[in-house]
Amino acid sequence: MTEVGRKDEGRPRAETDGHNGHNGHEAHAGHAGHKGHASHAEVFRRRFWACLVLSVPVVLLSDGFADLFGYSPPDFPLSTWVPPVFGSAVFAYGGSPFLTGARTELAARRPGMMTLISMAITVAFVASWAATFDLVSDALDFWWELALLVDIMLLGHWLEIRALGAASGALDALAELLPDTAERSAPDGSVEVVPVADLVPGDTVLVRAGGRVPADGKVAEGAADFDESLITGESKAAHRGVGDTVVAGTVAVDNIVRVTVTATGADTQLAGIGRMVEEAQRSHSRAQALADRAAALLFYYAVAAALATVVVWSVLGNAGAAVERMVTVLVIACPHALGLAIPLVIAISTELAARQGILVKDRIALERMRDVDTVLFDKTGTLTRGRPAVTAFRTTHDHVPDEVLALAGAAERDSGHPLARAVVRAARERGALPGPVSDFRTEEGVGIRAAVAGREVRVGGPGLLRAAGLTADGVLAAEAKEWSRHGATVLYVVVDGVLAGGLALEDEVRVESYEAVAELHAEHVKVAVITGDARPVAVWVAGQLGVDEVYAEVLPRDKDGKVAAVQAKGRRAAMVGDGVNDAPALARADVGIAIGAGTDVAVQSAGIVLASDDPRAVVGVRRLSRAVNTKMRQNLAWAAGYNLVTVPLAAGVLAWAGVTMPMELAAVLMSLSTVVVALNAQLLRRLDLRPAATADAMPPAPFS
Repeated sequence: MTEVGRKDEGRPRAETDGHNGHNGHEAHAGHAGHKGHASHAEVFRRRFWACLVLSVPVVLLSDGFADLFGYSPPDFPLSTWVPPVFGSAVFAYGGSPFLTGARTELAARRPGMMTLISMAITVAFVASWAATFDLVSDALDFWWELALLVDIMLLGHWLEIRALGAASGALDALAELLPDTAERSAPDGSVEVVPVADLVPGDTVLVRAGGRVPADGKVAEGAADFDESLITGESKAAHRGVGDTVVAGTVAVDNIVRVTVTATGADTQLAGIGRMVEEAQRSHSRAQALADRAAALLFYYAVAAALATVVVWSVLGNAGAAVERMVTVLVIACPHALGLAIPLVIAISTELAARQGILVKDRIALERMRDVDTVLFDKTGTLTRGRPAVTAFRTTHDHVPDEVLALAGAAERDSGHPLARAVVRAARERGALPGPVSDFRTEEGVGIRAAVAGREVRVGGPGLLRAAGLTADGVLAAEAKEWSRHGATVLYVVVDGVLAGGLALEDEVRVESYEAVAELHAEHVKVAVITGDARPVAVWVAGQLGVDEVYAEVLPRDKDGKVAAVQAKGRRAAMVGDGVNDAPALARADVGIAIGAGTDVAVQSAGIVLASDDPRAVVGVRRLSRAVNTKMRQNLAWAAGYNLVTVPLAAGVLAWAGVTMPMELAAVLMSLSTVVVALNAQLLRRLDLRPAATADAMPPAPFS
């Protein structure tokens, strides 16, 4: 007896502990980027704690700090050399990542944050040694300020990279979804445990209840509910039976199934998602380009302000204040917050989207989505499931509907035809339990015949009526004519030689499509259907959903032309599709959105990919686009505005009024600015991309 389909208490298999490397902040750490965020964060963490320990005696033994808090520093042999020696150690060890980063920026002729930080700490270091040897005024003894400045910079960068690393956790989560091993069926019927890397397309693997699918495939035997939440973002388990596709990394919730492998390793959907997430996190958007230009301009602004500060204060005859003000300007002008403003929003939004089934390949496409005013949906496989379903059912005379449907479902149970499977599903959904079946056979050109609970049941199209010498009349005849008029397939059920009823089968409209259209209308977005199907079919689907425009009988090569026609009217168009014939239209649209169940060609042509086949995710993309744009603008405004206001204060423009900014305060304010930007970006995590059902989004009642 087969194990497949039996309830099992199996446990999930061990998951890998691997992590994908991630390039980023190479200049910050001053070393190769492929060690990932974790290694960069470790560099700054280790240096921060070491320098903090070294800074304590520097601060406590500094005359300037003692004067500030009104105490006398401890006096012991060589105590005056503690601040210079320990301060130099802090400069050399803690400042080296910034100095290395500055060399990288200058070599690339792109001075920025690292250059500004390096200039500030180097000037403070040189001035402090000059004061130590009495070459300049004691007012230029910055040892304790230098130590705290380096500490604060190290802490800021450590927290920043930790935040970016946490936001990039989607990649790590994807890498950890696959099990280490798989149970492969051997030719002799036994099961052998093999590494997942040894699987090849065509292998059959056993997936136990609670276990993860090791590779993409199709269910060969059995049926189970699968948790696909980490792939699609949908919390509800999806039922998968024989012939249905399952994705690597998903979990069989309740039963054991056998799966025939169709793709492994880098060819799996999971690996493709990982590549898209990584590509999106590395990509630059228009807002990022603006931030980069702003950071470059800020560098020149800060240098000019620092030089002007030195000149003005020197002319006023205060050389000590000139150097102190210059260092303060350089410290507070560090574009730390500006450098973090966009990357952190990108990282968090990419992770948030991926966890809710939205994969952003092109940042510009995401930015454009907020301005889209027309969404064109491919019909088959997008708004509909691409499979037939029973949409209407009518019995004749005194036949009981559920009884006739049960007999039809039982008779069709052994047929592999898509229409037969639709009839069986309809019977099960109505709770019509079929009785024992025997003597099943197919009648070519007519339909099928079977004995169900001692009764002869035949199911077929109009050819069945002709073969049986029967005719449909009355209400059934009228309804069958109407079904056919809008493109439905009509099947008849004959029981013991008597016409018992008829069924209409059509491409099943997704329940989620009703909500998607209603949500888009609520946001004043027009919705169109574009399909190669006959116009009556397209119009019927459009009428069911309440869409605004219908483009029917469109040849594959003409779909992009329809998108162009919409754009020619001055409208911004998004195209949603899943097939090869949708690829040109996806590329033509302002925003191309590929349904995740679609083809590789469609996915490659799109800027955004929906991991699930739920069209409601289009509304989520639009919400994300607006939220990301808002956060980017807020962060840019804060980071740039903060520097424009504080740099003049640091330069001492209000010194005449007794208002000055100590260098240590400048360092604290600079770090607080970074914290504000980071916290604002973190608010994105509260965004729910899944639209709520609306009152007018309910599908019509099921057939009766």
